[in-house]
Amino acid sequence: MAHDIQVDPATIGESRPLAVDVQAEAAFSLPGFRHGFSLAGPKEARVAESATDRTVTIAPDCDSPVLEGLLLASGAEAIGAVVAAPHPQMGGSMDHPVVAELAHVCAEAGVASLRFNWRGAGGSAGALSGNLEHGDADFAAAVSFVEESVEGPLVGAGYSYGAAIAVRAAARHARLHRLLLVSPPAQMLDRSALEQFAGAVLIVTAERDAYAPPAELEALAGALARGTFHLVPDADHFYQQGLDEIARAAGQWL
Repeated sequence: MAHDIQVDPATIGESRPLAVDVQAEAAFSLPGFRHGFSLAGPKEARVAESATDRTVTIAPDCDSPVLEGLLLASGAEAIGAVVAAPHPQMGGSMDHPVVAELAHVCAEAGVASLRFNWRGAGGSAGALSGNLEHGDADFAAAVSFVEESVEGPLVGAGYSYGAAIAVRAAARHARLHRLLLVSPPAQMLDRSALEQFAGAVLIVTAERDAYAPPAELEALAGALARGTFHLVPDADHFYQQGLDEIARAAGQWL
């Protein structure tokens, strides 16, 4: 695992076969689904803090593409977090306000945070993919990066598709001790992996979230050994409002 290497611009647009995972796409079958966003009002200043982040490159030891990431850390943290973005084929990126909010909340709690772009998104190499195995590989590369940066346990965090991938990663990475999940799509969740996870889990969803239904996720959190559920009122899956509530819930839990 190499940190902060230079990315050859020629590799950024390299062509790879596009594989769309049917299960993943089914989770986003409602009309108009897209993780695009606009910044307005007080939230614009909050997200602008990401300018202080350090851009890093994540170079897997395997044949997976080199990924672009943002590391927010002072160097003194003992705990780290990987924060995963929404579905890359639906416009998800590490610059999404929910993802940036989670990263900054982690940093404020003394947790070094790394967020990254999936393959083919932003400055990451490769082609966009909805394949869950590709998501697993990209998340694993980010975990390996953070494992080399901090000595203690890790938090697996994510929003929407990124939350579902974080759950899958919990069964594969022993240093992932906690899960912070914002609006994990119910149809994509690996419930077996989540139920077998021994660490603490926070599930946050919106009152009007059609992809991560509150009643279903509250019941799921209640069935976990160390599960916590938090509802964001007057918001939907895209959180045009409610970022402050996400930050408050995540900050108290961390």
